[in-house]
Amino acid sequence: MVRKDGTASAVDLESLPGYHVRRLQQIAVAVFLQETDALGVTPVQYGALQAVANGPGIDQRTLARTIGLDTSTIAGVIDRLQARGLMQRSASPADRRVRRLSLTPEGHALLQASQPRVLSAQQRLLEPLSPAERHEFMRMLRVLVTANNDLSRAPSEA
Repeated sequence: MVRKDGTASAVDLESLPGYHVRRLQQIAVAVFLQETDALGVTPVQYGALQAVANGPGIDQRTLARTIGLDTSTIAGVIDRLQARGLMQRSASPADRRVRRLSLTPEGHALLQASQPRVLSAQQRLLEPLSPAERHEFMRMLRVLVTANNDLSRAPSEA
C-alpha cells in the first residue's frame, strides 16, 4: 500500500512466502556447496549431470526444459562441464543441428562421488522437520512448483 504522502507503507517480510522461498534457496545452495566443496560442482551443474545420466543422449533443449533453465544458460553450463571433461556433445545422426549429451567416465565418477554428499545436503536442509513434516513439505513444494511452472522464464517439463 501507499501512504497519503506517497511513501510505501511497511510490509512485514516475514509474512511473504517469496521472501522465505528466496532465503531457503540461499540456504540450500550454501549447504550444497559445503557438502560438495571438494568436488567443485554447483547445484546447476549437478542437476545437469544427473539429468544426462538419467537420460543419456538427451539433447540440450530437452535438458534445459528438464531442469528448468533457459537454453543460453544451459549452453554455458554444458560448456563448463565439457571443458572439465565431464560431459560431451555429439551430433545427432538424425539431425546434425541437434547436440546429444552424454557423460564421460570422469563425469560418471564425479556424479557417483557427488551423490552421497548431495543426499546429505538434502537431509541437512530438512533436518529441522519430522519425517511426516518432511513428506508434507515436499508434497506442498511439488504442488506449488507444478501449479506455477508456466510462470517461470524457463518452465520445466518435469
